[in-house]
Amino acid sequence: MVDLQPDQLRALDAIATTGTFDAAAQHLGVTPSAISQRMRALETSVGQVLVRRGRPATLTAPGEVLVRHARHLALQHAEVLAELDLTSGSTPEITLVITGDALTTWALPVLAEASSWARLEILREDQDHSIDLLRDGTAVAAITSVPTAVPGCRSTPLGRMRYRPMASPAFVERWFPGGPTATALAVAPVLVFDRKDDLQDRYLGRRRGGPRHYVPASHEFLRAVGLGMGWGMLPDLQSHDAEVAGRLVGFDDAASLTVPQYWQQWRLHSPTLDRVAAAVREAAAAHLR
Repeated sequence: MVDLQPDQLRALDAIATTGTFDAAAQHLGVTPSAISQRMRALETSVGQVLVRRGRPATLTAPGEVLVRHARHLALQHAEVLAELDLTSGSTPEITLVITGDALTTWALPVLAEASSWARLEILREDQDHSIDLLRDGTAVAAITSVPTAVPGCRSTPLGRMRYRPMASPAFVERWFPGGPTATALAVAPVLVFDRKDDLQDRYLGRRRGGPRHYVPASHEFLRAVGLGMGWGMLPDLQSHDAEVAGRLVGFDDAASLTVPQYWQQWRLHSPTLDRVAAAVREAAAAHLR
């Protein structure tokens, strides 16, 4: 029978978190030799390589499985201490991965509320790619556009965010005087969040787009559209005030895109995580379609 020792699992988690054996040792307050010994013992116990030694150190597939288990145990340990009123330094820690647009528009206020009962680490990742951090155990929950649950997780629909192609009035007057024709779109500058962002390409379809500018921050992306750097797909929740004020216009509302939002979380008994999930669902019901 394999006996997984808590100190060995903590060492593996620390390596995954920090990226090196030396940093993991500093994180846990032990020597690098102790980290190496614990990892050798754990790998011997399970009979598999768990960490690829390098800079940074990376996990193998079995290592990712054990890191998820280690983080499950750490969360449950903190919650047991909280239930026993032994919480000094042991407030449950929740790592969430959230799309940038959700974080900017509706999710942050509810997470600010949740910070009163849990320590939160919020990771920003875009749309489909957010589940990678859930799959490898970095996060315990995610707001994502992917409906299919990651193995070991459950998925709950939250609602939909509508995106429209938008630009400043001066930009539309200059580049789309006859509307967003294929010819006009082929030369008009496009704003893209980052190289994972496919919303503009989904709008363009088979049409060719103009030169691209990359602005990888939600607030700055909105501002760049307003400043006329290019046109971009913006969620209604973010563009509403600027549109009402006349700083932005939607130039092809009939071609809007809706992006579904889902809450995915690990299947584990965690009152803290369940409480965060309930708060997120309530906020989504108030803001999403």
